Amino acid sequence: MATTSSFAVFLNQDVNVMLKKLLKKWARFLNSSKSAVVLYDSEADWLSPSALEKLANAAQGRGSREKFHELFDCEPNAELYGFQSWDEFFTRRFRDGIRPVASPDDDGVITNACESQPTNLTRGVKACDSFWIKGKGYSLSDMLGEEFSEPFIGGTVYQGYLDIFKYHRWHAPVSGKIVKTCIVDGTHFSTPQSIRTDVSSDESGSIAYYYPLSLAIMAPRAVILIEADNPDIGLMAFFGVGIDEMSSCEITVEEGGHVRKGDQLGMFHYGGSSHCLIFRKGVKVTSFPAIGRKENVPVRSQVAVLES
Repeated sequence: MATTSSFAVFLNQDVNVMLKKLLKKWARFLNSSKSAVVLYDSEADWLSPSALEKLANAAQGRGSREKFHELFDCEPNAELYGFQSWDEFFTRRFRDGIRPVASPDDDGVITNACESQPTNLTRGVKACDSFWIKGKGYSLSDMLGEEFSEPFIGGTVYQGYLDIFKYHRWHAPVSGKIVKTCIVDGTHFSTPQSIRTDVSSDESGSIAYYYPLSLAIMAPRAVILIEADNPDIGLMAFFGVGIDEMSSCEITVEEGGHVRKGDQLGMFHYGGSSHCLIFRKGVKVTSFPAIGRKENVPVRSQVAVLES
């Protein structure tokens, strides 16, 4: 990875097809009970006291008094806390009430779709603009395709990053109708050599290149278009990007269905990830969290406000 020759080799379609077969086999293992061998409670395992503390801190911040089993839906008195596989542990749910929906009856409040750190805010985005996600330049057409990118030209793109210790399910940022869902397969291991890492925190329209991560346009990704109940928001998009060679996207809503703000949309499997919320031109969304902040923005908490 990350060499000129490997970048070319791993983009080869025949190579990519065979790698995908290998990774699907690995995914089946991660969903099997055999993969639970890495959970347990020895020092190097995911259910060790130090690991559970780190996971709780990742969810609530240092100094929090909540324990892992108080935050997440699990059985602390059962073997492996009741988790049957690595992936079941990775896609664990919060307990009811841990992540309440911000302003559930106010359609002018947009909530965070993922438990994440803010890494990028781009305003007035052009169809072929190159703004960075995981070290790779993206345009609206790359993200949404020519068919759906047009309404978002001149709009706003907000990005957040989820590391492997975070909660990895996605939740609706607004109430509305599911207009379109799509999973786009990626390539595997084809990592660009040079990655920008300079940071800007200017909300007015600058681009922040924050996490030096590999794979974006090559990564597996999910697109969910939502027609918000609030007509001043109208059509918006959730865009999920799987990380590196393995992280997979699963959409759990169907086209034509209706979601309430905070309802589950889908999830990432197997690894840390990134996501974007995309708003149309003319939709005035403000009060985004500071770009580059290290603290979590909790899922289903307020992430932006529609300017009246």
